Amino acid sequence: MFIGRENELKFLNNCYESKNAEFVVLYGRRRVGKTETLTEFCKGKPNLFYSCREYTPEKQLKEFSDALLSWNPAVKAYTDSFPDWDKAFSFIGEMEGKEKTVVVIDEFPYMCKNNPSIPSILQIVWDTVLKSKNIMLIICGSSMSFIEKELLSEKNPLYGRTTGIYKMLPMPYYDAIKFLPDFSDEDKLVAYSILGGIPHYLKQFDSKCSLKSNIIDKILTKGTVLYSEVEFLLRQELRETAIYNTVIEAIALGNTAFNEILTKTGIEKSKLSVYLKNLIELGIVEREFIPLSSAKERSGSSKGLYNLTDNYFRFWYAYGYSNLSDLEMDDALGVWEDYIEKSLHQFASKTFEKVCIEYMYTLNKQRKLPFRFSKIGRWWGTVTKEENGEKRTVPAEIDIIAADKDEKKFIMGECKFRTELFDNGELRKFKDKMVLPGETYYYLFSLSGFTDAVIEVARNEDNLFIVDASQIVNA
Repeated sequence: MFIGRENELKFLNNCYESKNAEFVVLYGRRRVGKTETLTEFCKGKPNLFYSCREYTPEKQLKEFSDALLSWNPAVKAYTDSFPDWDKAFSFIGEMEGKEKTVVVIDEFPYMCKNNPSIPSILQIVWDTVLKSKNIMLIICGSSMSFIEKELLSEKNPLYGRTTGIYKMLPMPYYDAIKFLPDFSDEDKLVAYSILGGIPHYLKQFDSKCSLKSNIIDKILTKGTVLYSEVEFLLRQELRETAIYNTVIEAIALGNTAFNEILTKTGIEKSKLSVYLKNLIELGIVEREFIPLSSAKERSGSSKGLYNLTDNYFRFWYAYGYSNLSDLEMDDALGVWEDYIEKSLHQFASKTFEKVCIEYMYTLNKQRKLPFRFSKIGRWWGTVTKEENGEKRTVPAEIDIIAADKDEKKFIMGECKFRTELFDNGELRKFKDKMVLPGETYYYLFSLSGFTDAVIEVARNEDNLFIVDASQIVNA
């Protein structure tokens, strides 16, 4: 059963229903579900779906020719293969009909790998033949740097030719948990903190089994799909995997400031900047900035924090990679009991903050917040407080801060992913963390709910809102 991707399918169908020829580029990191989405889109439409592989140029042309000729077997009486790529691409124009024909070239970077002239040839054929035909040509790829730098950038042949460009991202939380219908609200949140929004990973879990057994049997057991997934992906995309392993592990273990990563890894400063940039381009790492920071404050590699965007990478480097010797000796249960079981809630708390932000985006879109925010994120830094007539500077962290475009209205959010109820003492500490220069609303998020005292305060204060796990899961 196909799950989610309503926005992607809506975009593709809007392109398909246009009166013109369409040339669409759809790309995103590996395992994000591009092929499955395109397969779903093609259902009920005249289509040809060709998946490129790492062939020699001659073999690739022969395989592509076979796929094209299968559309019209009568042509095979005259040829069993096209002599060149110009003829092959031009034949796509012969596939038009009264109903628009969809032609998908999946993993297009493989087609170009040993033949860099492919984009130029396709550009000429599009300009001279295909753009006047009743077809929809879709190029798909997982190599994001290739797509963005070699195909879509200004100096390359296909620049300006495409009629649509869509970068597929991991599924949002609300779609991801549809893969796990039988989990409790808590286990859905924890499972998402491990697997993220990658359909291929989510399909490995069985929500009829316990979270513990899924982690042991589907991740920590040698020979399973997820056990070797991270190593496979890194080797597909990068050369110096040992160095990237070091950088990723440092971030996964909580070293998120540039200088912390520098100290932990011992990598030369200029080189570390390049490695981090490459990981950002691959969608593995992101730079996080305070939402109220200026453009000037965001410049420079030492500004902001570096976080792993991929939940599974974060889980694997926190628990799998660091205990690989034990796992290789088939001691998955021991790793669970000694390293994962007691700290899993703490691990999941960071993802819980992101899920709460996603929840706020949903309310923002539905106009269910006190105002429409234009900036949202986590805040960290120092605040000045006055005690007994003396001012002192103390460190502070706010899980969520949102502001309107004029920065005159604010939301402060506190996220507690714990088994205890959120109590009045925690509420007072939260409100005391920072005073913002404008109208302020407070949102409390709690996995386990709230004490009666906090519920009563929320009932009496118009600027205080409380949200439990069931509200988040069922938004």
